[in-house]
Formats: sequence, C-alpha cells, structure tokens
Amino acid sequence: MSKSKAFRIFSISFISGIALVSFCYPFVLDSFYFFSLLIPVSIGMIVFYENKKVMIAGLAILMFISGGWLANRKIAEADSFKNNPQSGFSREAEVVSDPVMKDGYQDVVVRPIGESYGILLRASPYQEFSYGEVLNVSGALEVPKNMDDKFDYRMYLVKEGIFYVSKKPDIRKTGKNDGSKIFFWILEFKKLVQRKIASSLPVPESGLLEGLIIGGSASLPKSVQEDFSRTGTTHIVAVSGYNVTIVAEYLMMLGIAVGLWRRQSFWFATFGIAVFVFMCGLPASAVRAGVMGVLILWAMKNGRLANSGNAILFAASVMLIRNPLLLRYDAGFQLSFLATAGVIYFYPLVERYSRPFMEGKGAVWKVLFETLALTFSAQMLVLPILMYSFGSLSIISLLVNLLILPIISFSMMLGFFAISISFIFHPVAMLLFWLAYIPLRYEIAVVGFFSGLKYASIEIADFPWWGVAVWYIMLFGLFKAAKIMMPEKSIYES
Repeated sequence: MSKSKAFRIFSISFISGIALVSFCYPFVLDSFYFFSLLIPVSIGMIVFYENKKVMIAGLAILMFISGGWLANRKIAEADSFKNNPQSGFSREAEVVSDPVMKDGYQDVVVRPIGESYGILLRASPYQEFSYGEVLNVSGALEVPKNMDDKFDYRMYLVKEGIFYVSKKPDIRKTGKNDGSKIFFWILEFKKLVQRKIASSLPVPESGLLEGLIIGGSASLPKSVQEDFSRTGTTHIVAVSGYNVTIVAEYLMMLGIAVGLWRRQSFWFATFGIAVFVFMCGLPASAVRAGVMGVLILWAMKNGRLANSGNAILFAASVMLIRNPLLLRYDAGFQLSFLATAGVIYFYPLVERYSRPFMEGKGAVWKVLFETLALTFSAQMLVLPILMYSFGSLSIISLLVNLLILPIISFSMMLGFFAISISFIFHPVAMLLFWLAYIPLRYEIAVVGFFSGLKYASIEIADFPWWGVAVWYIMLFGLFKAAKIMMPEKSIYES
C-alpha cells in the first residue's frame, strides 16, 4: 500500500471518529471507554506487528479512537457549563473580537481575565468598543437556549468558545487594552476600508463591494440579502471556501492571461488570497477559506487537481484537531471543505467530458464554460448541506451564477485598485469606484430580477439526514463510474 493511500485511510478514520461522536450528541461517552479500546488494539498490533495490513488497520482504529476522544472531550467540556448559569457575575473581561452591530444592539464577545471561556454580551449600539479593551462587566450570565430543534444555537456558540450570554450587562471601560497590537491594527485597517467604501459608493452597491472585498453581507439591506439567498448566490459575499475557490481560479487564469508562467501565476494568486484574508480581519472562517483556496492553487500549479485530495484531508484534520466541533456545528467549514472537494474531484471530470464540445469555441465561451463547470462542481457537493441546514433549494442558482460570476472578479479587481489608490490620490480612486459601480449595479440587478421569479427558490422542510447520506453515496458511485469510463486523463491530472 502506498504512503498516499495509507495517509488517506488514517485521515478519514480520524475525521470519522469526530463525526461519530459529534452527530451522536447529546449521547456522550466517558473517556474511559475510548482508552479501554486501546488495550485490545495495541495487543493485536504487537502480536501481528509483521503483518502490514493488521498494522494499518490498527493505526486506522487508533486514529478513529483519537478523533472520537477529542470530540467527546470538547462536548463534555461544553456540557459542564450547560446547567450552570451565574446570576452575580462581576469581573474584568477582555474584548476578543471585533464587535458586530445588529438591529438595535451590538454583539460583543469578551473573555474573563484568567479564564478560557467566552461570553456574548448584548450591548447598547451607542457604546463603542474595540478589540483588546478590558471592561468591567456585571450582570447575569445565561446558558444559550435553542430556539428550535433544527439549529443548535448553544453548540454553535460553544464552537466559537462562547459558553454564556448576557442580555442586559452593565459595562464600564477601564482604559486598559491587553489585545495583540498587530491584530488591533489589522481590525482598524478593516474599519478604514469599510469607511472608504461606504463614503464612495451608494447603497446597496457599497455593501456588495464590501462583501466581495472584506466578506460578509451585514452591510447589504435585508431585502438584497434575501435576493442573494433565493438565487443561491450568498457564497459571493460569504467568507467561505466556495467563493475563495472561484476567486483563486480566476486569479490563476488572470495571471496566465497577462503572460505569467504557471508558477508565477500561483504566487500572484496566492498573494491575492492573502490580501483578501488580511482585509477580512483574519477571522477563523477567512483563514480556513484561504487555506482551501491556496490548496486549490497548489494543485493547479502542479497539474494535480484531481490528485490533491490528501492535501484537503490534511488541512481539514489540522483544523479539526484544533476545534473538533467545526465538523458538525460550523456550516462554513462544511461548505468550504465540500466545495473545494467538488472542484478537486468533479471539475476534472466535467472538463474532460465536455472538451469535445468546446473545441473551436472562442475565448468568451471558454470563460462561460469555466464559470459553469466550477459552480456546478462545487454545488454538486454543497447542495445537500444547503437543503439540510437551511431548508431551501434555488432552482435558478446555476443560471444566475453563470451570469454574474465572470463579472465578480472584474468588480473585485476595480474595487481593490480603487481602495488602494484612495490612500494615495483620492480623485483617481473615485473614478475607479464609479467604474466598479457599473458591474456592481449589474450584479445586483440580475440577482434582484431572478429573485422575483415565482419559483426561484423552493422551500424544503425537514430534509432528512439520511437524504444527505444517500446523496453522497450516489455521488461517490457516479464519480467512480466516470473515472472508470474516462478514456484518458484530464489536463488537470498528472
């Protein structure tokens, strides 16, 4: 057995152990049961140490146990806070992330000095807080409550290290700041970029450009957010592996188009992704998305797109070692991982089988095909998660993506140059901002038009978990059949 295949088996075993415990929650085992499995497995490996198959099977079981124990420990820690509200909390706490404005209040995440858990404060929108500030916080701490059976809000917060919510806290500033100076200035730079965009473009175009450059849809009006949701284009303004994968592909093609070699295009696109993650303020979601995007670029640079699954498994395993709760309770992680896997495994198949139909076609048709193929390949894997987690299916998603994705990279490029030049010469920057307004206006108009169609989106109530399983089993069978029938290797395979 090759080292590559053995690594794949061990990674899948580790992730499977995490999945078993995560999706069996709230049933949590005592750690004793995990350690008790080590004894028979270790004895078997010692007795049959010369048998490679037994050793690989034993190591795979150990990886499975490790993943299960890691997830079990994290969930058990969360449950230790479950029935332990604090009515008389009063102590100093540090702001650990950038506050987020909501309707009528702002969310401020703090961590008590000397503790490892976080608290979500529902603060007044008129108070101003910043990362690293030390505050005097007093008030009752509640354990987060789930509003419905479909979404586990408590575990969603626990995944971020937040164990309590305080809805009416008394907050007083101490004048101290214990945060990282580097991260503080990164967040300040992000706020400066937001102000430049907001002052240079009207709403909703300013909100769309902010989502494209920085990530997030908070600056878009609610009606426009709903339009993006109904047309299956929310990924455009979300910090996920989906949009970073698309951006990475376009940056790679742009580098090659301007005369760079493949290796040079890789570094050009990697720099572009790094800038994107930096401008987002380095949140965990953006870092994860950036890692997935760089892995895609690395695979394309080496002509090994269809053989880079191990790199994705490695990245996912490292992220899950740090936080095993991501696998079940972070839709962004799920979509990033699955969208990247879709591009890696299905895009080469789509490209290969459609190549005869694209021969002799012009550059415009090839760009449209690339857009459609990338979107289709990613959505093949993310669609069941979207139906299960969000209960909706966009019928026109592929068409709308085809109409706007080729323009998205152009909008981002103009917006990025406009922001950069605004620090040097504002009049030229304003010209670029208004040039960016044209494609931004087009994208919003297309999304708004198709969102208004009667059957743009179908509500799917209670899409079952076994439906998700059946979908992926069918996709796996389709992938294997297509690989067997493929007459020759794709240009993306080594």
